[in-house]
Amino acid sequence: MNWDDPTDAPAPERLVGPAAERLVGSVADREDQAVEAALRPKDLDEFIGQEKVREQLDLVLRAARARGATADHVLLSGAPGLGKTTLSMIIAAEMGAPIRITSGPAIQHAGDLAAILSSLQEGEVLFLDEIHRMSRPAEEMLYMAMEDFRVDVIVGKGPGATAIPLELPPFTLVGATTRAGLLPPPLRDRFGFTAHMEFYEPAELERVIHRSANLLDVEIDSAGAAEIAGRSRGTPRIANRLLRRVRDYAQVKADGVITREISAAALRVYEVDARGLDRLDRAVLEALLKLFGGGPVGLSTLAVAVGEERETVEEVAEPFLVREGLLARTPRGRVATPAAWTHLGLTAPRGTTGGNGQQDLFGA
Repeated sequence: MNWDDPTDAPAPERLVGPAAERLVGSVADREDQAVEAALRPKDLDEFIGQEKVREQLDLVLRAARARGATADHVLLSGAPGLGKTTLSMIIAAEMGAPIRITSGPAIQHAGDLAAILSSLQEGEVLFLDEIHRMSRPAEEMLYMAMEDFRVDVIVGKGPGATAIPLELPPFTLVGATTRAGLLPPPLRDRFGFTAHMEFYEPAELERVIHRSANLLDVEIDSAGAAEIAGRSRGTPRIANRLLRRVRDYAQVKADGVITREISAAALRVYEVDARGLDRLDRAVLEALLKLFGGGPVGLSTLAVAVGEERETVEEVAEPFLVREGLLARTPRGRVATPAAWTHLGLTAPRGTTGGNGQQDLFGA
């Protein structure tokens, strides 16, 4: 593995089935990784969005450079596709240091981590993606490495085992996680700077799309960019993926220029609607509304109704539907909100449950 090439880093998740095929999925495939490498901004000034995170991180890096010291360890949390890997590379670039990239699932033993740490150069940035999926022995070794820049290498087995202390050069660990709640407090507390990446506003995504279109040599107007941004689920990775698909449509079906009409027509072909829902999302909502009257209905029953695995519905479709206010999870089961009926152009029957799972006493 080439540690300096992000395209060789293990993917955070290895998805199969509908999750892997989704155009609006937030996990990067090989094509996404290759394109993102070319589109990534090189410094904080070029990075779009995440204003608070950029401002705070800029202060951390400027102060470290002024002291002539390595930057504090950084923890970045947030959904996939929001720019955690990009920020790790910017941190290395701003500090004038090399970066080494790996992931939590790739570190199964403490020896794997010791081999990486012992080969770091002074000031180097170690980017550890999906840090919450690292093995427990490696995690415990990381505590001492982060705090004291030292690891104990165990030689031998049983009663005759000996711990040999190994000094490490100062380095900066950048950890990234999509599930910060799974990190144990002792690990989380060792990060000097913690930032949570928020979903992007449509205006920010429009800027991302215009920048990417310029780098891809694609002509796009403001209305076309706005149309794509509105369907990108607040995620730059999805925005760039949709841009590439709309570009293909414009080259084949039109004159290559992306307008609002071209964007809408292209994404209609790829079954991404005006709110960013795809086939799976709509199938879940239609089953919930048409077959079960808006719920409540159990997850397993809903999964059977749409012909998908329970995990696919729960982990792939539901998070966005809940975030958009189209579906609610209640103790009694899944419930559609009034916004779901409106989005699908259906009329909610009188007496159906609302988004909080409580019966509407007035029948509204």
